Amino acid sequence: MKLQVCGGCNAKISASSLKATLDILEVFKRKEVLEGFAKNDDAAIIKLSDDIAVALTCDFFPPMVEDPFAFGEIAAANALSDIYAMGGEPVAALNLVCFPEEEDRSILEEILKGGAAKLKEAQCSLVGGHSIHDPRIKYGLCVMGILNPQKIYSNNSSRVGDKLILTKPLGVSLLSSARTVGECEDKYFKGAVESMRTLNKYACEILKKYKVNAMTDVTGFGLIGHLSEMVSDTAVIYSKNLKILPGAKEAAEEFLFTAGGQRNRKSYADLVDFEIQDFALEEVLFDPQTSGGLLAALAEDGEKALEELKAAGIPAAIVGEIIPPQDKKIIVR
Repeated sequence: MKLQVCGGCNAKISASSLKATLDILEVFKRKEVLEGFAKNDDAAIIKLSDDIAVALTCDFFPPMVEDPFAFGEIAAANALSDIYAMGGEPVAALNLVCFPEEEDRSILEEILKGGAAKLKEAQCSLVGGHSIHDPRIKYGLCVMGILNPQKIYSNNSSRVGDKLILTKPLGVSLLSSARTVGECEDKYFKGAVESMRTLNKYACEILKKYKVNAMTDVTGFGLIGHLSEMVSDTAVIYSKNLKILPGAKEAAEEFLFTAGGQRNRKSYADLVDFEIQDFALEEVLFDPQTSGGLLAALAEDGEKALEELKAAGIPAAIVGEIIPPQDKKIIVR
């Protein structure tokens, strides 16, 4: 019982195409809506009172692994991540299901079991959902969370001097691409699966103890794309500090690129100054991440936060910092 591998966040529409489409919409905004999609934030925020706001998001995609249960876990972890990126606590979720009419129903059962397992781990209630017949399997969640409206982590409020912490290694789509052509060792792909199925809950709980100026999760637009949304000044990425999944950079060196990575390069290349001469590393930075890590801009105690994350077994690293504006939005050194 295996799934056809074809998706994950690598299936996203390119950032430039998506923006062009959304820009033509005339949107009515209620006064209760504190955050919508205008700033490309990770979840919508609706204020209910001075102390309580709702965070609302949804995410779904085709499989990026063959195992249905693991696919359900990954899709759920990915959808929940948007709530954590805003500093919220997931409360309830709805399943979003596309499934072929003629397909074996046991596959769908395993997918939903995987999703339910991650929701249980997140202490988030499954309260319903919607399903349709579709030629290709797709799964995800609509998730509602709660948070204090005075303590929202936006994705675009970093400041000069902030240290940038990334809580997961990069390279999952490169490994998935290599896997589809038989060029990825099992041990490397298992590492990617383990990273994708890991909730960002634990990293979020630690980061909330510190002064976080901005936070997002790194998913389909890659580290470069999501960092570009976080920065109004200039960000420096220290390439030597990056954590990369074993086998991912080697896949890039063998030109096993992803379509999503090339879309990201086209959308964001003009924002980046690569001071290094390493094309494979560029591909890692543009690589779409499925259920990637949290990217947090900390005003102070970055090293202390990093120590606590590492002590909890989270493979975090300080990957850069925010500096005064220069010619490019992102500099890679």
